[in-house]
Amino acid sequence: MEERRVVITGLGAISPVGNDVSSMWNSIVEGKSGIDTVTRVNKDDFPAKVAGELKDYDPTLYMDKKDARKMDRFTQYAVAASRMAVEDAKLEITDSIAERVGVWIGSGIGGMDTYEEQHNKFLERGYKRVSPFFVPMLIPDMAAGQVSIQLGAKGINSCTVTACASGANSIGDAFMVIQRGGADYMITGGTEAPITNMAFAGFSSMKALSSNPDPKTASRPFDKNRDGFVMGEGAGILILESLESALERGAHIYGEIVGYGSTGDAHHITAPAPAGDGAARAMQQAINDAGMEPTDVDYINAHGTSTDLNDKFETMAIKDVFGNHATKLAISSTKSMTGHLLGAAGGIESVIAVKSITDDIIPPTINYETPDEECDLDYVPNEARRQKVNVVMSNSLGFGGHNASLIFKKYE
Repeated sequence: MEERRVVITGLGAISPVGNDVSSMWNSIVEGKSGIDTVTRVNKDDFPAKVAGELKDYDPTLYMDKKDARKMDRFTQYAVAASRMAVEDAKLEITDSIAERVGVWIGSGIGGMDTYEEQHNKFLERGYKRVSPFFVPMLIPDMAAGQVSIQLGAKGINSCTVTACASGANSIGDAFMVIQRGGADYMITGGTEAPITNMAFAGFSSMKALSSNPDPKTASRPFDKNRDGFVMGEGAGILILESLESALERGAHIYGEIVGYGSTGDAHHITAPAPAGDGAARAMQQAINDAGMEPTDVDYINAHGTSTDLNDKFETMAIKDVFGNHATKLAISSTKSMTGHLLGAAGGIESVIAVKSITDDIIPPTINYETPDEECDLDYVPNEARRQKVNVVMSNSLGFGGHNASLIFKKYE
């Protein structure tokens, strides 16, 4: 059976740099950061003082107040971004297509907020005070579950949990479902609400977070003075659709998803494999899957976390896969503006990748001041670049040695 072509017909996002796709994209193009002094935890309790928090977020714009109260924030974000994406795709989920509409939304940690709140109640007042909604609010698959319930999508319903690769793996997995004919439409991406005391404590304890107190410069991917990532929150959702169905209903097509690579490092629980071996194999797989040459890729939206090992090894991996073309490629990390959305990173960054294709604009890596001799490629420093963008690769790499690469291209 011939694999079906898969296109993107809708986008939705809720992020530290804007609560919809156009405001997020405008901020990214202008190089505006959404990182500020953290408010969801007490900054005096931690070495990390900054985060990419949502601004002016109101769940009741996207769902019933009563429903919102039964959802952790990570689920609310997914519902909000999914509603936007379905609306953007002008997709009416009627009874006649509901069983062909799937949902595949990843989250790295799920309901951390809910866990902490309910655990405190349990310690203070015993099990009877723990909410009956505790378990359904906590589990990471509930974002996909609630999106399906709220929107009436009755097709395959799943959630990939691969740490910081969760969003990208979910999109790749959803892409394969449509390719093989398992669904005609997929609501897919990633969501995360990790700005909580325990998440801050855990990442601080392992010295992964930047301790730079200046929100403007704390996230500085590929810069010599980078000192850790900045935590962010939000959700990024795409509507993937079979080309056939999109043409049939006259949908607006943003672009096409053509390649997916996914590998394991088999190396270490948190450190990437030496020289970025696993990331390199994922990128090569995605290129092979797309039936392309490395020279076809114009831009890489890098994982680029602003941690020492990631940025160095991802650079080595790009050189390994792209050879001489590596120096001609534009590479940037939009985490310099959004912070690191963990399981939602691949979702948000896929939306950004698609927008870079439609608008022929490459987003910058802001806060790039001091070049690092080990990171010596073109990271589009500080200012967006207008150039023709036909093919974009987006990388996401997660704890546990999970690597995912996606390739999007202009629709022809």
